[in-house]
Amino acid sequence: MPLPPTPRIVATVLVGLLLAACQPAEKSAAEPKRERQPQLIETATVESRAVTHAVTRTGTLRALREVRMFNQEEGRVAALPFFEGDRVQEGEIVARLDDTLLRAQLDKAQATHKQAASDLTRLTRLKSRAMISDDELNRADTALQVAEAEMALLRARLGYSTIRAPFTGIVSERQLEPGDIAPRFTHLLTLFDPASLVIEVTLSELLLPQVALGDEVPVIIDALGAQATPGRVLRVHPTIDPRTRLGLVEIALDPPPSGVKPGQLGRVALSLPAAVRRVIPYPALRRDTQGEYVFRVADGKVRRAAVRSGLLLGDEVEIVEGLEDGERVVLRGFLGLSDGSAVREVTASAEPGATPTAQAGQ
Repeated sequence: MPLPPTPRIVATVLVGLLLAACQPAEKSAAEPKRERQPQLIETATVESRAVTHAVTRTGTLRALREVRMFNQEEGRVAALPFFEGDRVQEGEIVARLDDTLLRAQLDKAQATHKQAASDLTRLTRLKSRAMISDDELNRADTALQVAEAEMALLRARLGYSTIRAPFTGIVSERQLEPGDIAPRFTHLLTLFDPASLVIEVTLSELLLPQVALGDEVPVIIDALGAQATPGRVLRVHPTIDPRTRLGLVEIALDPPPSGVKPGQLGRVALSLPAAVRRVIPYPALRRDTQGEYVFRVADGKVRRAAVRSGLLLGDEVEIVEGLEDGERVVLRGFLGLSDGSAVREVTASAEPGATPTAQAGQ
């Protein structure tokens, strides 16, 4: 009669079965490895060539000669003859304050001066007879000088009560009315010279060196229609905004057209001379948190290359740093592309919907 198996024998058999079940099945030596196919891309060649550049910038018209007129004496406004839009000739009275009190003070100062002059004449005669001291004569002379200074002061203040136009221009603001009380340094009105109108536009720091004083540029003022007005570069400001890298250019209207006004919108068309620039198609330029880059193609693989772009030239972009002429960069086929990916260059067919074809020799 056979003996039943011991627990140790049973455990040994179970462990052996488990180990056999965990062994991986050997792969067939005949099964081929599956390799990832190169990604299809379209490329463009980096090249340098002479490129002309035209830009249109918008700006706002303003008058270079504009003055806000204030009173230097306080008083009641006696006359303010001009209104907004009125044309004023240089030297014409634009405001007059009540000067009754100042004239009375001047009359008093003139009487004091007359008395001081008479006293000095009388004391001079007495001094010649040795009847008065030198101190008395000096005091009389000082009194006369003080009276003369008081008269000069009041004449100047009296002149401030009449305000004249410093140049020929147009009134753009009228702040008070006759009868109003104007404390000192109150803004009465604003005057601007329509012949001094300029349009201010901003340009990239890359374009500013190509703009010269006196350059002729057409200006279109939207409010006056599509007809271009002749303009010329009047001033290029010497500083650049550090946040935007833009500089300010002033363009004078030569001459200003009829109906033009400060504050209107204008468009300036700048045609810059041709210059040799290294360019690539704009879609080839990529950006992320690390900056600008392209995928450079060489030996069937792509490598990420950091670049610095310049001007946007229509469908192309200037490359200032990072590439050399003749290099190839990825233009299309970015989905899933990464540094070191194997690629195969193709050429897009001109027919819509056609399948891209591989380039010869690739």
